[in-house]
Amino acid sequence: MTSPVEANFTSGCGEDVFNQIGNITAEVLPPQVVKSYLSVVLKAQGQLLNVSTLNTQKLATYGNSVLNSTEKLVSTLVKPTDTTDFVNMSLDGLDIQAFTVGPKANLTEIAQLSVKNTQMDIDLIQISDNNNGSAAVAFMSYSNMENMLKPSLFNPTNNTVKTMMSTVVSATLPKTPNTQLSTPVNFTLHHITDVASDSTLSCVYWNNTEWIIDGCELLQSNSSYSVCSCVHLSTFALIMEINPPPGDNSDPLMELLNTVAVAVGLFFLNLTLLTFALCRQNLRRNLTPLTNLCLSLFLAHLLFLFTQKLLQYIRANQTWCAVMAGVLHFLFLSAFVWMFIEAVMLFISVKNIMKIRSKQEEVLGWRCLTVIGYVIPLVVVGVSVGLYPDGYGSDQCWIKTDRDFVWSFLGPVCLILTLNFIIFITVIIILRTALSKLSSERSQIKQMRVLVFKTLIQIIILGGPWILGFFVDGSNVLAIVFLFLNSQQGTFIFLVHCALNYEVRQQYRKWLKTFCCYFRLQHKTEK
Repeated sequence: MTSPVEANFTSGCGEDVFNQIGNITAEVLPPQVVKSYLSVVLKAQGQLLNVSTLNTQKLATYGNSVLNSTEKLVSTLVKPTDTTDFVNMSLDGLDIQAFTVGPKANLTEIAQLSVKNTQMDIDLIQISDNNNGSAAVAFMSYSNMENMLKPSLFNPTNNTVKTMMSTVVSATLPKTPNTQLSTPVNFTLHHITDVASDSTLSCVYWNNTEWIIDGCELLQSNSSYSVCSCVHLSTFALIMEINPPPGDNSDPLMELLNTVAVAVGLFFLNLTLLTFALCRQNLRRNLTPLTNLCLSLFLAHLLFLFTQKLLQYIRANQTWCAVMAGVLHFLFLSAFVWMFIEAVMLFISVKNIMKIRSKQEEVLGWRCLTVIGYVIPLVVVGVSVGLYPDGYGSDQCWIKTDRDFVWSFLGPVCLILTLNFIIFITVIIILRTALSKLSSERSQIKQMRVLVFKTLIQIIILGGPWILGFFVDGSNVLAIVFLFLNSQQGTFIFLVHCALNYEVRQQYRKWLKTFCCYFRLQHKTEK
């Protein structure tokens, strides 16, 4: 194999090197040959870092090639043995240890490998038992890999300053068919720079496109080293995140506005639920969908407010953060499902315009509605967890954007909004036909038209803010509008279904007169 020529080196030269390594078919190679090949790979890596036209994503792609080429060459150092075999190799930019055990090996304790101030503890005994007594482990430390697999590729949407705190290390089980780990592997990573006082350390692994946490956790840390525990083998590192200065992304006025807005929305949602409970007879309609919609929104906004206020404490426990995100997912989806159910019931009412209440109760009872309203979102959340268990628990304790997992929420929302729009158009057509045919039932037609109008407003109230959320993308103005509209859903629902309802206003007046009379009587009694 020829070494890449430094003069006129291009990215294509590096690709040629990696392709030649990929074409090697030998199962075992002498250490001297492997070392020679690795030197060529590392030289190609160094030359690629000097190519100015490569962006972060392209460098990461070549970083994958360096990792794959290195792991393939290191696997050729592993040869069959009945007892044990140990290989130690050091190059400029790469340190390697490979340890092999055979059926007659007398291994009684956890295997410990160490390269360049980095240590790995792995239960090779159990792994060999799962592979007929034979197993091999390779441990590699890369001095310059952080220049290809940059720390900025960790939580790219999070506005923090990221610093690589350790050398990048890789661990593999070459020529070991069953690579399942029965116990987590621990890595002791020495810090290559000082730990900032207001920073957060994360044990991460490389998934070919970015650094992620899944399956790794920080066991302990001090000023000089950190211990990470992972349930799988891959390429690992320790990354430090530092929040930007308070003025950059923390706005006390926005936080206060958020708290006040959500609190106001919660107050009116609570008032709406109280009104529905006390004025059920006056409203002359099936309130099951609307009541459950308000209840879902009330619990969702209350949990959201609670989560944001205690975010720094909840985020410290990833499990609690993921649970909160899952419950929020369920509650917000429930609100949209109940909105869809109300649209369906409106459609049924319009179709049976001469028997509004009886048909509603006959076709869809409240027990059936309750099952539909809560089981559907529960199934969506359950399927989402099954497909991607680590999709919950972002930095804001919400749905992660990894692998487009956010569509587990946005997908059903878009579907429901589309179906509601179709139902609304259908209802308008039916009403126009009924209005042209009926003359004696114009009061019921008028009532239906009012109900359709309120349902349309409700669809806009619930769907509008989330549609707007598609276009926020860092815009402060749109973020403020989204915050206001989303937090005031309860206020708008109260105005549409309570304040603008004549019967409810009359009931409010009766209550007000009763309270006034009571206080006047109380005042006279005290005198």
